[in-house]
Amino acid sequence: MIDYNRPKITDYQKAILDSPARFTICEASTKSGKTASHIIWLFEQALSLKLNQRVWWVAPIYQQAEIAFNRMRSQVTYPNFFKVNETKLRLTLPTGSIIEFKSAEKPDNLYGDDVFAAVFDEFTRAREESWFALRTTLTATRGKCKLIGNAKGKKNWGYRLGAKARSGEVDYEYHKITAWDAVAAGILDKEEIIQAKRDLPENVFNELYLAEPNDDASNPFGLDHIRNSIKPLSLNAPIVFGIDLAKSFDWTCIVGLDKKGFICVYKRFQSDWKQTMETIKMTVKGMPCSIDATGVGDPIVEELQRTNYNIEGFKYSSGSKQQLMEGLVTAVQKREISILDGVMRSEMESFEYEYTRTGVRYNAPSGMHDDTVNALALARNCYIKNKGGNNFFVMAT
Repeated sequence: MIDYNRPKITDYQKAILDSPARFTICEASTKSGKTASHIIWLFEQALSLKLNQRVWWVAPIYQQAEIAFNRMRSQVTYPNFFKVNETKLRLTLPTGSIIEFKSAEKPDNLYGDDVFAAVFDEFTRAREESWFALRTTLTATRGKCKLIGNAKGKKNWGYRLGAKARSGEVDYEYHKITAWDAVAAGILDKEEIIQAKRDLPENVFNELYLAEPNDDASNPFGLDHIRNSIKPLSLNAPIVFGIDLAKSFDWTCIVGLDKKGFICVYKRFQSDWKQTMETIKMTVKGMPCSIDATGVGDPIVEELQRTNYNIEGFKYSSGSKQQLMEGLVTAVQKREISILDGVMRSEMESFEYEYTRTGVRYNAPSGMHDDTVNALALARNCYIKNKGGNNFFVMAT
């Protein structure tokens, strides 16, 4: 029988370790206790396993995996508790379960085994292919994985995975730990953080201590402008709407703006087309509305226009989308529109632009959503078209 007592941990560490989500993504300040706490979690997972069942600690390079290996050995107070293989960085428990410490330097070396739980340490500094390989090892076991690291820019695949978690993806949960959280928990010294802020460039300090990714000069709105535009849902009545319809794995998003141009209605959902149209009709109620009519949206818009002649179909092209998004950029930077915290903020922060031969292309990074951004842009477009006119209150009969 193994007598185990969990070491003392902070509230934010406990929230991550005890999360029911299968995948937790944690972007954290340096020296905030993320490694020490996740060593505890991986040890606990190994305790619950049987002979030859294994868990992994994966780090970007061998030396980092070795550090975690040595820390795991030193954190267990009972001498000779583990059977130790230093060459393979392997610890075997008395139950026969195995903890292995792996390097992500060669992703192909991570394929093959069935892994019952894993920690991906400093994941933002590793290659995405390593995550792909690690993910496959958890398939047969449906094992949990906890990814921990510093924020490292918006083009980093780890940032995109974090944004996926923040957007409410099933089985994913996002956590953020700042240096000030660690100060409040008694892990870091306040004066040391203040001194670090003096010593380091702002962008470096923000990533390493505040878990704030740098803009990478790819965000059209600007992260500061997005933060400055965050407001709660307005209590005023809506006067215009913008709607982005779901395509494949996307979400339908409805955004209503009040007379000041601030968001007062927000709905984001996935449903069949019949229920989607009913939700739109009940929400918009004859008011001016701009809806994405590109592709599958075209017949939906035509059907809705039969009962609401204030609905305008907006078809995306490279030119029309550029114009639409540049209008939203201007509104955000002039603080003429509000942004909701949560999913919308996450999508706004991850939204990207790039210059092409035909103009500027605006899109979410591959594998991520931009439905709230599109709906907000369409709502703003509708607002500008109707501003100052009587169309705000024209109702279909």
